[in-house]
Amino acid sequence: MRSRRSRWIASAAALTVSALALAGCSASGSGEDDNTLKLWHFEAQNSAMGIAWDEAIKVFEEETGAKVEYEEKAFEQIRSTASQVLNSDQAPDILEYNKGNATAGLLASQGLLTPITDAVDEYGWADKLAPALQTTARYSEDGVMGSGDWYGIPNYGEYVTMYYNKDAFAAKGIEVPTTLAELETAMDAFVADGTTPLAEAALEYPLGQLWYQLALSKSDRQWVNDYQLYENPVDWTGEPLTYATDTLTDWTDAGYISTDATGLKAEDAGVSFINGESPLFFSGSWWYGRFVDEIDSFDWGIFQFPESELSLGSAGNMWVVPANAKNPDLAYKFIDITMRPEIQALIGNNGGLPVAADVADITDPKSQELIEGFNAVNEEDGLAFYPDWPTPTFYDDIVANLQELLNGTKDTDGVLTTLGDGYDSYVEDFRK
Repeated sequence: MRSRRSRWIASAAALTVSALALAGCSASGSGEDDNTLKLWHFEAQNSAMGIAWDEAIKVFEEETGAKVEYEEKAFEQIRSTASQVLNSDQAPDILEYNKGNATAGLLASQGLLTPITDAVDEYGWADKLAPALQTTARYSEDGVMGSGDWYGIPNYGEYVTMYYNKDAFAAKGIEVPTTLAELETAMDAFVADGTTPLAEAALEYPLGQLWYQLALSKSDRQWVNDYQLYENPVDWTGEPLTYATDTLTDWTDAGYISTDATGLKAEDAGVSFINGESPLFFSGSWWYGRFVDEIDSFDWGIFQFPESELSLGSAGNMWVVPANAKNPDLAYKFIDITMRPEIQALIGNNGGLPVAADVADITDPKSQELIEGFNAVNEEDGLAFYPDWPTPTFYDDIVANLQELLNGTKDTDGVLTTLGDGYDSYVEDFRK
């Protein structure tokens, strides 16, 4: 992988020099920019993190006298344009970015992110993060997570779980499923009434996460290490991935998932659950605070995906500092504020998963439910990351192939052959 990465790094460096030359500026900034922190994040204003970051901005401005220039960005907007923007003089000083080999790892290997190991030591951030949560913050020179310099600071945790409409379940006398068979029986009961039980979206991440969870239900930790960390070749015809792909087809044929999902985004699926249109939604803890805030017509809860000791999840998205940041020192001060117990408690009491909060400060019962679920997964060493992390293009590859699976233009063999070829062509250099 070193040869391919070195070409990317050289290209990125050349583009960076050109961009700075054309802009007629240096990375240190000047004038008014010296007292302004340019910040990007994609958290909804009423989400746990959005609430916490708003308060952190107020504290930062009061304590430093600097101003925050905040720009709201969509997750997909940042994901798809990060390389180009960070290669220019338009880069922010700090932004929230997705973690993993294919995202933060790739940008780090291209020289687009600042290694912040010295700042981690200076501020003592490592002492506030459990070892498992540090994995996605450190990257080797090849961009593989788990070792090397620090390139970001996660300040919340996240995992994927099943949200369910308690009232809808109670009306049909359905208990929380503890096996896959019970889950399918529950979904059959809703299909019989003309209801599509699973709120899904195939234009973005939700369907791919369900696919990966189905694979995890037939996997163990070594399979995860092979898939995510390239320890051994992945068998793309083996039981986990074949079962996951076959099951998506079966569930679509059974009416558990609508074929209309091929044209829906994550927001559409989440709103379907909020509106009570579908009684189940398999997605991340990042929705939890919003559901607390917006769902008032029914009672709802969460349960762990049945018959699986592994769950999607990790440390949350993290603060990163671009190599072209004009004010990295201000960025570090802002990061440190977000790690304070009082800011972390805001995350915990508004439906998020803090990583450095005083547990005694978490008083909201609904938030306690989410944190208990997360702790249960952690106690089993169950966090298994996300399906799109292994390659830079895998997010788009998974989305496109699962769309074709749902609309019937590809079968299991076609999907797994395409995904396997793309995966193997990327990771084979790591094993040389």
